[in-house]
Amino acid sequence: MRLRTTARVKQRRWDSKRGCYVYTIEFSTKTPLTDRTLKVAEAFGLGIDEEHRFVIYRDFELHLKPGDIVYITGDSGSGKSALLKAIKADLGDKAIDIDEVAWDEDRPLIEQVGASFEEGLSLLCRVGLNDAFLFLRRPSELSDGQLYRFKLAKLLEAQKPYWICDEFCSTLDRTTARIVAYNIQKQARRVGATLIAATTHTDLEADLNPSIRIHKGWGEEVSVEYRPNRPAPRCSVAEGITIREGGLKDYERLSYLHYRHTGRPGVPIKIYCMERQSELIGVIVYAYPGPTAKGRREAVGYTPTLEELNAEWAVISRVIIHPKYRSIGLGIRLVKETLPLVGRRHVELIAVMAQYNPFAEKAGMKLIRLQRPHPTVWRAIERLRKLGFDPVLMASENYNLHKLRSLSPEGLEAVREALLTVAPHLYKRIASTAPGNKPYLKRGEMKAWLWSRGPEALARCLRRLNVLSQTKAYLYWCRDWMERRNMEKIFQDVTGGAHASGGDT
Repeated sequence: MRLRTTARVKQRRWDSKRGCYVYTIEFSTKTPLTDRTLKVAEAFGLGIDEEHRFVIYRDFELHLKPGDIVYITGDSGSGKSALLKAIKADLGDKAIDIDEVAWDEDRPLIEQVGASFEEGLSLLCRVGLNDAFLFLRRPSELSDGQLYRFKLAKLLEAQKPYWICDEFCSTLDRTTARIVAYNIQKQARRVGATLIAATTHTDLEADLNPSIRIHKGWGEEVSVEYRPNRPAPRCSVAEGITIREGGLKDYERLSYLHYRHTGRPGVPIKIYCMERQSELIGVIVYAYPGPTAKGRREAVGYTPTLEELNAEWAVISRVIIHPKYRSIGLGIRLVKETLPLVGRRHVELIAVMAQYNPFAEKAGMKLIRLQRPHPTVWRAIERLRKLGFDPVLMASENYNLHKLRSLSPEGLEAVREALLTVAPHLYKRIASTAPGNKPYLKRGEMKAWLWSRGPEALARCLRRLNVLSQTKAYLYWCRDWMERRNMEKIFQDVTGGAHASGGDT
């Protein structure tokens, strides 16, 4: 038989003068009567019939304000969870417990957060799940750290003013725990939520930067420290991270983490690596730009020649941060610190993710335009949707092949007809394996090619159609901006800032 131990709030009262709750919490134990417990009682002179009570909080005051970050530490069994439960009872339905967040183990993440596709992507990006592969994974396929980030996305979606986290990050390795701690305080402070986290670990203080620090000792021992409520300046994991010039081998080591890992990153101009204690955790590839790009003329006011593009322009073709280290600003740092190093006057970035995760803008690039898909691409997608295809899952050739093999001959005919409705100037991009060196295909050539191909080739065409259906952001950076800022800073240092403040020059 087990010792029956219960914790109860003996007294909880609101002190209106001091604006706080005052708690008295005690444990009570009742020993079961067995041969061995009776022998212990007899040997040590214990009163085994009585119910033993001991107080763990006596008139404990907690001044809790909206937006506070509360960090409760102490040994296991000292009473952290008991206090957390008492606070949770006071908050009622205004609080959400991270361990009570519900989800479906068998549905992709993108299907389980947000009222719309755009909102779902935004929520997942905010917590560091900004990876095309992760969007399509199910919770059962996530690591412990990724699952904790997903729970945080669900907290954000719930829009509750109080977040309760018991055994906070206790199952995570300590590097991941520090990253999650930094991320959760950042998001809580961003939306004005009050975070109350309890854990035995004391290594999360710098990353939570709590406004209330509670340490629970044994018995009635407890200490409380109130501090200014300020965001953590940076994640402690970011300390000691360095950036160096690298090569293709470095890119290839992390290329599998990019959703376009099977494609080429272009012809590289420069590759830079981000390392933490000799561990490769990030890479950025600057490549020669393509001859055309929608947004380029808007950025500089003219159409650059091929000679100028090769000499003065670069495109960021890949930015990869290891999933473990995402959401602490490393992507911003990797772009910001390498832009001046590549040796090109103009740098552009064309990316789908940039419209949901503005890391490039935070690094100093300017959003010039959003490139919408061609209307005929959307019409083809809608025709395929009516045939049973999920536009989101069409990014997978395996998914496309499975769907195609389930169709009747008439269904396959309808798929080919849908692809044929796309504007002719896009045929070559859909059927890139079509013979000939011509930059475009005529409708008759495209039709002959489609009707001569089986499901495997059609599956690739559908994946390429999915790429064409994406809205892409065009971002631009100019070296002149940095040089101008440097000159302005030098001028202000020399003149004492008179010009900047509107004084005489």
